[in-house]
Parts: sequence; structure tokens; C-alpha cells
Amino acid sequence: MPIAKHAPGPAPVRRLPRRPFAALGAAAALGAAAALGAAAAMAAIALTHGPSARAEQPAYVAMFNGVDLTGWEGQPGWWSVRDGVLFAESTAEKPCARSHYLYWKGGEPADFDLRYSFRISAEGNSGIQFRSERRPEWDTWGYQADMDGAGVYMGCLYQHERGLVAERGQKVRINESGEKAIETFADKAELLRSVRPLEWNTARIVASGPRVSIWINGVLMCEVEDHQPRLGLRKGIIALQMHQGPPMKVEYRDMKIRVDRS
Repeated sequence: MPIAKHAPGPAPVRRLPRRPFAALGAAAALGAAAALGAAAAMAAIALTHGPSARAEQPAYVAMFNGVDLTGWEGQPGWWSVRDGVLFAESTAEKPCARSHYLYWKGGEPADFDLRYSFRISAEGNSGIQFRSERRPEWDTWGYQADMDGAGVYMGCLYQHERGLVAERGQKVRINESGEKAIETFADKAELLRSVRPLEWNTARIVASGPRVSIWINGVLMCEVEDHQPRLGLRKGIIALQMHQGPPMKVEYRDMKIRVDRS
């Protein structure tokens, strides 16, 4: 069966071409190395060869302070913070009759890299909305990085109107008319082995232009290239789901986001 792809590491250091510098450039670079050390030498070389081709990206920003619900907004009485963990729970005495969401108030990002840890009960069903719209009664509409305790929807990409856009182990391309081309890159049961039931797992959502990918514990779960304008939104809110149904609990922590420059 195909081997699951793992999250890429840091980009390799770009090495200078093996060719002589211009006379003045070489003198400046070597002089900097001798007098100012390696850091200054690199700065001198950069000046010689012009600005970097890639602008420096912003740093990751914490989305959750680990103390309270500052920066979040949701249906009162459901979401809480305890021991650095953001969570929601339903019980037999307090059932959740209608799914609702906790909105992040930090913006409506387009291209971003979102990283977080989650833990979900065996009966749980939840997910993170992104590039989504607010709807009445704490509802949303848009993409969701899906998760559940049973492992049926774990690592899938869902959308309210289309249902499952990509299952675990699929790369999907959607054209402007909504037609899907599906490539299976890994066995969904094998991918599920990388998820630790009832334990903490790390996850990542990367959105860049029409491309969206979901990772769990460093393993690619699914990837979508969506060109359908009305349904494949390019920016929107981020929100956490509390799902209706049997008693369940979902927990989040260590949430941070890097919003990329356009």
C-alpha cells in the first residue's frame, strides 16, 4: 500500500553558485567574513547579489492564551478553559441538540498555516472550520477539517453544502464547474494508524490559494485543489465545532497560526 507522506521539514539552505563573484562583490564578502564574522559576511553577500527572492514570512501567532476565552466568541455555557485546555462537553444531563461553533475573533485569513493539538472522546465528532462564513445561531458554512472518535471522518475535508470534499488518503482537484478528479495516494485505514485514539494529537491545516491540505501527527491526510468559485471560499472565519448527538468531549490546545503575505 502507498506510504503516507510526511510533513516537509525546513526548506534546504540555498547555496551560492560555484562561480567567481564580481571583483568588488568578492572583496566585500571576504572582507566581511574576516572582520565581522559569519553573520556579517552573509549580509555582505546578500548585498552583493541583491535582495532575497522570497520575502520573510511573519511569525506564528498564538490563537489561545491557555487561560480564558479571550479572543473567542461562542454560545454561552458550552466552551470552557481548564489547565490550559480549551474544551466543550455534552452529557446525558446536558445534551447538545444542535451543532454550534466557537468563533475565533482574530480575523478572516486567506492563506495560512494553522497548527494545533486536539483530543476527542470515542463518541466525539468535531472539526475546525476555516475559510468559512458565520451563520445565525452560532452556525457556520464553509470548509471543515473534520475529526471524530470513531475514525470515520478523521483527517477528511468537509464542506457544508458538498459534504465530504476529500476523504482521508485522497488528493482531489475540483474544476470551476464542480467536477472532481480524485487520486488515492494512501490507504485510509493505514493513515488512521498514525492517529492516537483518546490521546493528544498534533494537526496542521495549510491553505494557499486554491490548495488546502490537512496533516495529523506529521502525516498528510488529504489535499484539495478547489477552483469552484461559489463553494471554494478563499478566505473566512475560523471556528471550532461542538457537534450535536450523543455525549462527547473535544479538547484543543497549543493553537497558533501564521497568516501568509499575499
